[in-house]
Amino acid sequence: MKVLRPLFLDELRSEFGKCKSNKNKLQEFHKKLSTQTFFDPACGCGNFLVLAYRELRLLEMDVLEALFKGGQKFLGTDFVSQVDVDQFYGIEIIEFPVRIAETALWLMDHQMNVLTSERFGRYYVRLPLNKSAKIVYGNALRIDWNDVLPKENCAYILGNPPYVGKQFQTPEQKDDMALVLGNIKGSGILDYVACWYFKAAEYMQDTQVHVGFVSTNSVVQGEQIGLLWSELFKQGIKINFGYTAFVWTSEAKGKAHVHCVIIGFSLCEKSEKRLFVEQDANITVRSVRNINPYLVASNDVVLLSRSKPICSVPEIVFGSMPNDGGYLLFSDKERKEFLKQEPEARKWFRPFLGAEEFINGISRWCLWLIDISPSELRTLPEVMRRIELVKHHRLQSKRETTRKLAQTPSVFGEIRQPKKTSVLIPSVSSSRRDYIPMGFIPPKIIVSNLCLIVPNATLFHFGVLTSRIHMDWTRHVCGRLGIGYRYSAQVVYNNFPWPIDVTESKKNKVIEKAQTVLNVRKTFEGCTLADLYDPLSMPSALAKAHRELDKAVDRCYRFKAFKDNQERLEFLFELYEKMTAGEK
Repeated sequence: MKVLRPLFLDELRSEFGKCKSNKNKLQEFHKKLSTQTFFDPACGCGNFLVLAYRELRLLEMDVLEALFKGGQKFLGTDFVSQVDVDQFYGIEIIEFPVRIAETALWLMDHQMNVLTSERFGRYYVRLPLNKSAKIVYGNALRIDWNDVLPKENCAYILGNPPYVGKQFQTPEQKDDMALVLGNIKGSGILDYVACWYFKAAEYMQDTQVHVGFVSTNSVVQGEQIGLLWSELFKQGIKINFGYTAFVWTSEAKGKAHVHCVIIGFSLCEKSEKRLFVEQDANITVRSVRNINPYLVASNDVVLLSRSKPICSVPEIVFGSMPNDGGYLLFSDKERKEFLKQEPEARKWFRPFLGAEEFINGISRWCLWLIDISPSELRTLPEVMRRIELVKHHRLQSKRETTRKLAQTPSVFGEIRQPKKTSVLIPSVSSSRRDYIPMGFIPPKIIVSNLCLIVPNATLFHFGVLTSRIHMDWTRHVCGRLGIGYRYSAQVVYNNFPWPIDVTESKKNKVIEKAQTVLNVRKTFEGCTLADLYDPLSMPSALAKAHRELDKAVDRCYRFKAFKDNQERLEFLFELYEKMTAGEK
């Protein structure tokens, strides 16, 4: 229903309300209902088609009631349902659901006929069943949709195409993607569902077809947006309505816990577009001028991957990558056992942090041998044995660059360890948290490539990065790992519009509030960042400190407070456009 209402039902209901007192217009509207065609190119058992048919029949009953108001009896041929199942089309790759979809539409037709009989006091039935929906058994990505329903006869495309991320696609699905997206450079990063967007865009050229698809939020976040929507915009696609991310719910056992979005689009530029935001089971809807691919009321922009920040701020880098097969890494227990055998190696151990270790307070260690002399190294046989295993691991790799690293097996594969204290940002973090836990890390701690680090970052930079406005930006533009946030340097950090022309007093206020956040954290000795930032266990003192920091950072952008997250995002996208104006 989240798809059906904004796609066609609300508009038809509105049109009915305007013509219900004019019999001639009402008769024309009744005829119009019988000409609306619906096409689901991944229909499964036909749920979207069945409910679309139900809603169309319920609307038709209201039309019939208005045409024959006053309670008079329906006589002769005046009383005829003109809406029928042959207005519905679909494609499904598995045969059994095809038969279910065909039957389900007949069953819904029967239920609507029974309801019509009850509502109007006259027995109404359609027998024999002369009409049926056209549900085609086949691969929607290898079928010409015009063979199912000529595009000039189609009114609406709707449904819930399969998602399938790039790492989970079967060889057959990869072949499908090559067939549909083969001419698009870099299309390998896209999810399988992107094929339906491109097939729909191709099919609807020179028509007024409107589309409403349910998708995972990957199509409006992360690296896919730049490619997917840039290409769709080239074909004239405009977003007419959108539901921001919500958790998929159903009554099925073992249901997937996945975040979805709904996107309605066409080639027709609508003057009024609707943006639906679901939060805490409440849905708000706004009429907006334009909806961009991030489902924000802003101009059509896409954030491309950047190697440098758009603002004058410290650059961000990944931590160091061991690429060692695990032979240079140790848990607390493993390190103790190792040092029993070779106590002279103690000074070459350094604390080692990845995203999980940082957030959950897990203690790990690494052998950091950059400065060891060859002569000293040769006095440490157990360390030498580990290095030999690293060399063997790298030589077994299929990647030439990794095999070359076997020439220097005593050090990490990629070394990006800063010489000064840096801000650490976990590359992956739970979306349950209001804030991604971040913190300052001294140079003696080795940070893994599962984290990002901002060398030379100040308390002001830390304050902005751990604020609500930066989190709103991250939440909307970052990629996802499952339902967790995947923070990226190229898309999230380098595209982030930092506040400009900030006065010293405002900057100092951010610094003060950022230090308060760090001070409050220290008062909860023994608690991990996972404990402190869990939305159910976050201490009230820390929550208050963050709220004060949020206000201070917001003031750096503008004096007037933002009323909600959407307004912050709209402001940020407008600022981003200004900062990047003139770029090619």
